[in-house]
Amino acid sequence: MLDRLLSPIHSAQFLAAAMLAVLFIQSGLDKVIDFAGNLAWLQGHFSKTPLRGQVKAMLVTVTVTEILAGFVSAAGALVIAFDGRTAVATWGAQLAALNIVMLFLGQRVAKDYAGAASLVPYFVLSVGTIVLMQM
Repeated sequence: MLDRLLSPIHSAQFLAAAMLAVLFIQSGLDKVIDFAGNLAWLQGHFSKTPLRGQVKAMLVTVTVTEILAGFVSAAGALVIAFDGRTAVATWGAQLAALNIVMLFLGQRVAKDYAGAASLVPYFVLSVGTIVLMQM
């Protein structure tokens, strides 16, 4: 295991999957722990958009996708560490990228352009991780 993680490619794969795991598990669990607070804020955020009646369903969808992306990425990091295979981490990164696209769409619809722009680095990380897992 240690020799695998000392390889530059394998260590980058492991660390990228671990980063996505931390990012998405924390974000998803924050939404679960403070669901009411997140819902109230998002209802205000989307109050003047065509999505105003879908806020709770959108929050549940984003939360489930974030938690899945995080735990699949964590499992992927462990598989890379112990076996070197990257398929599970690829799935986690794909879920992460999908989640960011959903969030980006919401921010654009809400005309929160700064919020949308702040998601771009996470999207680049997610897509970069997908590509990295193919090496």
